[in-house]
Amino acid sequence: MLRLLKIDQGLIKEIPTAAGELENNIDSALWIDIADPDDSERALLESILRTDLPESEEVSEIETSSRCFVDQSGIHVHSLFLLQTEGRLSTVSVACILQTNRLITVRETELADFRLFRMRARIGQVECHSPSQLLVTLLDQKIENHADSIEDIHHQLEKLSFEVLENDDADLEEVISKLARLEDNNGKIRLCLMDTQRDISFLLRHLRHLTEECETLREIMRDVDTLMSHTAFLFDKINFLMDSTQGFINIEQNQIIKIFSIAAVVFLPPTLVASIYGMNFKFMPELGWWFGYPTAIVLMVLAGVAPFWYFKRKGWL
Repeated sequence: MLRLLKIDQGLIKEIPTAAGELENNIDSALWIDIADPDDSERALLESILRTDLPESEEVSEIETSSRCFVDQSGIHVHSLFLLQTEGRLSTVSVACILQTNRLITVRETELADFRLFRMRARIGQVECHSPSQLLVTLLDQKIENHADSIEDIHHQLEKLSFEVLENDDADLEEVISKLARLEDNNGKIRLCLMDTQRDISFLLRHLRHLTEECETLREIMRDVDTLMSHTAFLFDKINFLMDSTQGFINIEQNQIIKIFSIAAVVFLPPTLVASIYGMNFKFMPELGWWFGYPTAIVLMVLAGVAPFWYFKRKGWL
């Protein structure tokens, strides 16, 4: 999908993309946003822009030299963004090419950051005057969304903390599953924040002649540092809840084993009595005894009650 946007009196506005006017519209667009382009769209854009659009394999490279560089096409920044699917977060690389008169973004899927950015621009909440400001504002929007995701993880951990520490009927196995998912999401957010730190450092070096953009980038960097500390706190909290949950599960298992162990000890003496008087030797003193059967029953009951009373007195039950 191809979207063309322009800056009109400091506000971002979308340009209708009619099929026959694509080339003229591209010339007037200050932001060309490309999501999952097919081969024909890619070839058309490359011919019009006279720029090779990066492939998905190139965008996903992890080396610094492959993610942030400058060539004849402009300043390239391949930045990680978050994609949420079924309660889990994953990372998607977005190629940003900053040229003198336009910004080009290429990605493989639709992202919430871009959708929210366009919505805010549509109602006049985003003010920009140049492609460089547009890129910086997009990074600022990205960090705001990361902050919202971190806050959401924090609220979920508060609920899980109540389940683990105060709710006696909590499903602890389900809690462990939720904690593992939150730990993975927090790790993905931290990865994106670290990647953004690298992107901002790169842009500060190459946009140092733009005072306003550099000041905004420094503010974003301070926000990133704060969020990095918050993710570290969340990791500690997740690990604490995970250890606590496993400890409670071990206590429950030990309680079950304790009950079985005590039951075995309680029934062992009656079993011994029954085994003795269940033998069929010819010469047994009690074999012809009139009160033998009730005496054996009483002995078995006493043999079972005595250890139970002893364990109860010791506080083991």
